[in-house]
Amino acid sequence: MNKILLIIQREYLSRVKKKSFIIMTFLTPLLIAGVYGLIGYFTYKGIKDTHDSVAVVSNNKTLTEQLQTDKNISYTYLNSDLEKAKKTLNKSDYDYVLYLPEFSLEEPKGIELFGAKQAGLSLNKRIASDIEELIRNQKLKQSGISQSDLDKLKTDVDITTKKIAETGDEQESSAGASSFIAFTAGILMFMFIMLYGVQVMRGVIEEKTSRIIEVMVSSVKPFQLMMGKIIGIALVGLTQFMLWIVLTLTISTAVVSIFVGKEDIKKISANTQVQGQIAQANPSMAAATTQAGPIGDIQKSLAGLDVGKIVCVFIFFFLGGYLFYSALYAAIGSAVDSETETQQFMMPVMMPLLLGYALSLSVVTNDPYGSTAFWLSMIPFTSPIAMVVRIPYGVANWELSLSMIILVLGFIGTVWMAGRIYRVGILMYGKKTTFKEMFKWFTYKN
Repeated sequence: MNKILLIIQREYLSRVKKKSFIIMTFLTPLLIAGVYGLIGYFTYKGIKDTHDSVAVVSNNKTLTEQLQTDKNISYTYLNSDLEKAKKTLNKSDYDYVLYLPEFSLEEPKGIELFGAKQAGLSLNKRIASDIEELIRNQKLKQSGISQSDLDKLKTDVDITTKKIAETGDEQESSAGASSFIAFTAGILMFMFIMLYGVQVMRGVIEEKTSRIIEVMVSSVKPFQLMMGKIIGIALVGLTQFMLWIVLTLTISTAVVSIFVGKEDIKKISANTQVQGQIAQANPSMAAATTQAGPIGDIQKSLAGLDVGKIVCVFIFFFLGGYLFYSALYAAIGSAVDSETETQQFMMPVMMPLLLGYALSLSVVTNDPYGSTAFWLSMIPFTSPIAMVVRIPYGVANWELSLSMIILVLGFIGTVWMAGRIYRVGILMYGKKTTFKEMFKWFTYKN
């Protein structure tokens, strides 16, 4: 045990003292915030600044009203025929030509959009939506509904989602916040397992090719060496993750204080205290005092989420998933002489992780309580990602406990299997390894 602790200490200190580790630990939260900021900025700018000019050639006598111009798209009706409009498209001020043939309101067919450049998907959907709304309004008017009555039909609905706990208490919840945290947790889990798992493999390859491993195995058992390396790098990843949480919270607090202002923060804090007092005195009035604006929306979104539980579950499944996959990566590293030879062995290991990643961010987020989501969160190859994606939506304690137990058992199994390959592979040189050869190593007796 003392030898494993020495290896863990060596692996941990040799990595956390590197300049690259220190620099990336402090820069990564800033880079992530900057990337998301740029994405948000350009997305907003693209929506705000995009404007398309569409010329409409209509041969439709059924549609008595015209498409309405808005800030992102302008419609200009032409008196010329379609062929002439298409020929003059490159010389005109409009970007596209929209052709509306004669059709019934029940079956609008034959609508075409022409342009010198390919129309984007968003523009196509926007025009289709405008035409659908025009047809819908005309159908309602033909039914005898006046314009004033038609305007009254348009109503904005804001649904407040709540979960009923096992105790019977109502809890605020937010599908948007749950989805955002689920996507973020799934992406981070995939990145962490891949990043630190590959570090284990590269570390084994470096020690094997430099022949340091021959000296080390004379003092420690191969299994002790493998476990020390795996756990040491796991602690490096956990250290970096915890520092990122602290730095992210610090940066977020600083940004909020700059953009919201100290006085507004004091008002929000005071308002929060008032809400607590009102909630104790009269729960029915608590909702009426909720902070308005974006800050209130954030408070409302996070109110029903157990952030502490989410972070703890993430840490457990990060460690469990990392230990599960890093044992396999260690076995791969011991079986090859260079990193270029790892590709054939990495693909079978990566495929379950990629499958879990893809299905978790599509199927699981759409149906977190379905059978697919359940089994993905139970199978140890996919559970590290699937469970952290499910947890913001709420997972029964027995499911969470069962998933944790299976993952621990899976880790023990992979470590045992990888250890049998590792003990032989680290001393093999100059021979091209195959799956058949690795199976022979696995079956060798001590």
